[in-house]
Amino acid sequence: MNDHFYQGKRFLRYFLSGILVFFSLFAKSANPSLGSNQEGLRLSTFDIGVTPSIGSFLAYGSVENDWDLGLRARGIVLLGAGQPIVLCSVDWIGIGNEGHDAFCNELARAAGTTPDRVAVHTGHPHDTPWCDFGAEKILMGAGFPPTKYDGTFNREVIARLVVAVRKSLENSKPFDRIGFGEAKVYKVASNRRIAGKDGNAMATRLSSCTDPSLRAEPEGLIDPMVSLVSFWNGDQSVAVLSYYAVHPQSYYRTNITNPDYPAIARFSRQLKVPQALHIHFNGAGGNVAAGKYNDGSMENRGILAKRLEDGMERAWKATKKVPVKAGEIKWNVEPVSFTPAKHLYLLENESPDSLLVKCNAARLAWLHRCQAGKKVDISCLSLGKVRIIHLPGEPFVEYQLAAKAERKDLHVAVAGYGDYGPGYIGTTEAYSQGGYETSHVSNVSPDTEKVLMAAIRKLLH
Repeated sequence: MNDHFYQGKRFLRYFLSGILVFFSLFAKSANPSLGSNQEGLRLSTFDIGVTPSIGSFLAYGSVENDWDLGLRARGIVLLGAGQPIVLCSVDWIGIGNEGHDAFCNELARAAGTTPDRVAVHTGHPHDTPWCDFGAEKILMGAGFPPTKYDGTFNREVIARLVVAVRKSLENSKPFDRIGFGEAKVYKVASNRRIAGKDGNAMATRLSSCTDPSLRAEPEGLIDPMVSLVSFWNGDQSVAVLSYYAVHPQSYYRTNITNPDYPAIARFSRQLKVPQALHIHFNGAGGNVAAGKYNDGSMENRGILAKRLEDGMERAWKATKKVPVKAGEIKWNVEPVSFTPAKHLYLLENESPDSLLVKCNAARLAWLHRCQAGKKVDISCLSLGKVRIIHLPGEPFVEYQLAAKAERKDLHVAVAGYGDYGPGYIGTTEAYSQGGYETSHVSNVSPDTEKVLMAAIRKLLH
């Protein structure tokens, strides 16, 4: 009887142990980041192609061919400092409104975190797709074809990103140091807004400019620095994030998909430092472009890329690495409410199937979100003495410069072009000065500066 008793106890013990192992494996497979969080600071990287097929719609026209460099969606998942943190940059013109929600929600689900710990940005090249599920819904509801807002390919990309993120967690790497370096970029960026003697916007110097008088004007207000934030495991680099504020167009409307010159610079740096995934984020470049140094000729794409690459290389050589611990890594979010631009309310007086609504579906989607009380997350990743601010829309460079000036004791980098819904975000003064960006293509009101700067200051402090 005792033998049977002990055999029963042994069987029960093995059975319970098996149950525990099963549930622990199930938990880890359901959320792979759980195992990594227990092993100190780790980083996983993901990288997929996001070039649409021939015949697909782009922001301008449709795809007739693709270029030597395809479009990429690249990012990192940071593990071991609370819930996972996801940063992602996509080589598209913009991801806005419900489209941006979908990207954040699904990447969060894949990484085992919450959507407010995900930052999705675009590089803003123009011969690329545009994602906005809110605009798609409005157009289809009115009986219009969604054309450039057709979300079929966008949803395919999201599904593949989910797979890529999950798979990346299985191959995460430890890191124990953070690097930061910056360098000046020469003869790329110039301010788009040319002021007259009265201080008002006299002319707009766009991404390419053939007017000799406008090209002769000074660079104007820019941030000439490219910033690099890198993750290191000892002396081995794991990932490199670069930040530079400029509209990235050399020439476009070619119907040939291409990521333009910042991605060429990124590609060149990837070749020279192949062990680390290179991810580029466009800064607060809403009123900054290459117009002073670019007449739109095709040769200039390579020239501008080489100049940016040169800055990236010098920033890499200037990088200083310091140890970092989990307690020095923080993620803070400040949800803000923006006031829509007054001209957007005119769209509500139009018939749903009017041509005006058809041409402004994304703006109407943004207005509806604001009216529904939807807030936009402004976030900050703290890595020791490094701060990375994530902003929506196309913010003016003044916001980036103000963020850096706010904490001169820290290394501050800024990523713009998050949720594309707000469009251009000018300063209060800029709205009174007129000009292209702050007239009828901005979706927010002049009081946005007060709201956005309050969020930036709070996050930096």
